[in-house]
Amino acid sequence: MREIVFDTETTGLDPKTGDRMVEIGCVEMVGRVETGNTFHAYYNPERDMPAAAEAVHGLSISFLETKQLFSEGVDELLEFLGDSPLVAHNAGFDFSFLNAELERIGREPISFDRMVDTVAIARKKHPGAKLSLDALCTRYGVDRSHRVKHGALLDAELLAQVYVELTGGRQIGLELASERVSTSIVEGTTDRASSGSDTNSRVRRQPRPHSPTVDELARHREFMAGINDAVWAR
Repeated sequence: MREIVFDTETTGLDPKTGDRMVEIGCVEMVGRVETGNTFHAYYNPERDMPAAAEAVHGLSISFLETKQLFSEGVDELLEFLGDSPLVAHNAGFDFSFLNAELERIGREPISFDRMVDTVAIARKKHPGAKLSLDALCTRYGVDRSHRVKHGALLDAELLAQVYVELTGGRQIGLELASERVSTSIVEGTTDRASSGSDTNSRVRRQPRPHSPTVDELARHREFMAGINDAVWAR
């Protein structure tokens, strides 16, 4: 199944009071696996940028006023979204801004039936725990060291990894411990993370012979000959 994980950045908290969407980032997933296809765009909000909002995402009005209007890039965005379910963190917020932009230019809003809210999923799975994207990245070992400020595409990429974990998916950076140990022993390398000790200090045994000896074969034939009324001899 195709799904789109997305995030938005805005001028504020409420599109009903004139706040606008200024950035959107989308990540395509098929079968809960990222395909590598993404969509990213900045939009000129045609208004000022409050200092509090700029402190969150770092997008100044001098930067945004050179970007396209939402109406100029809407078709490309809608083509990427298609009819897929849309996954977002606190999705009601992102849906409200996206739909406000669509309604402002006379386009049909996106149905809330397509909404998948990772906050709601996390609340059921981890009741009482912190539910921010940062907190969930920490819980699931998702590397967010490069996240200095909020950014729509970066946050969508982080959320895609968190979403997989929330829905029981894969371990990040999965590698079988037994495979690491066997490789280190064969190649004479050290892997403290998998074995807890320096494998170079281990004494490696020579492979044991697995073929039967002449004496073993003779004793086996003698044993088989002594079986009375053997099924294979009928």
